[in-house]
Amino acid sequence: MLNLLLFIASKRKKGQPLEEIALKIQNGDTCILEEVLDSYKPFVKKTVSSVCKRYIYESDDEFSIGLIAFHDAILNYKKDKGASLLSFSEVIIKRKVIDYIRKQSKNQAISLDLHEAEVDASQSIIESNRSIEEYDKTIEISARQEEISTFINELKQYKLTLDDLLEQSPKHEDARLNAIAIAEIIVETVEIRDYLLNKKRLPLKKLEKMVSVSRKTIERNRKYIIAISLIIMGDYVFLKDYLKGRINK
Repeated sequence: MLNLLLFIASKRKKGQPLEEIALKIQNGDTCILEEVLDSYKPFVKKTVSSVCKRYIYESDDEFSIGLIAFHDAILNYKKDKGASLLSFSEVIIKRKVIDYIRKQSKNQAISLDLHEAEVDASQSIIESNRSIEEYDKTIEISARQEEISTFINELKQYKLTLDDLLEQSPKHEDARLNAIAIAEIIVETVEIRDYLLNKKRLPLKKLEKMVSVSRKTIERNRKYIIAISLIIMGDYVFLKDYLKGRINK
C-alpha cells in the first residue's frame, strides 16, 4: 500500500542511502528490513528472471530463493568493499538461484544465460573494489521513480504532499483497511468519484451516508483516503502492486 511511498519519503527526508539503511538493519532494526524487502521485490523478480529466462511470480520457488538471498545480502553487505548494495545483492541472488536450479535439475543439462564464470567474474569485481553501476539506473527502477514523480504531481492538484501522507497516514492496520474500503466506495460511485476529480475534495456529507464510520473519522483520514483513491483510479502499476490483497482492482 502507501507504506512503500511513506517509507521512501521518510528515508529521502533523512537523506539515507540504501547502504546506510542496511547498516541500521544489521544493527537490529527489523522494521526497516521488512520495508526494504517489500519495496525491492521488483528488483528481486527482475534479477531472478534474468537467470530463469522467464517471468517470475511471487509464488515461484525461485522468487523465494531470490528474496532470501537478497535478505542475506543485506545482512552481510560490507560498505568498505567498494560495491553498491544492489550490485552485491544481484550477484548473491544469481548465485543462489543457479545453485537451486542445479539441485532441482538432478544432473540434467541446463541452459542458463549466466554461467558460473560470469558470476565468479562479478564477485571478483566486487572484491577488488571496482566501481559497479547502480541498479537504480535500470529501466524498472527508473519506471518506478517516474511513477512516484507522477503521483506526487497529481497529489499537488489536491494540495497534498508525501510529507502530509507520512504525517497523517492511519497508524493502525484496521484504520488503514477502513480508509482503503472508503476509497473503493469513492471510486465505484460515479457521483462521488466525479466530485473528487472535479472539486479536488471529498463530499463528506454524502460520503458519510455511504460508509460505516463517522464523519470525524473520514475527516481525520481524508488525505490518506484521497491518495488511495487516486492510486486505484490511476495508471500506477507499482503502487497498486503494494495494494494487492487489499483492493479488488
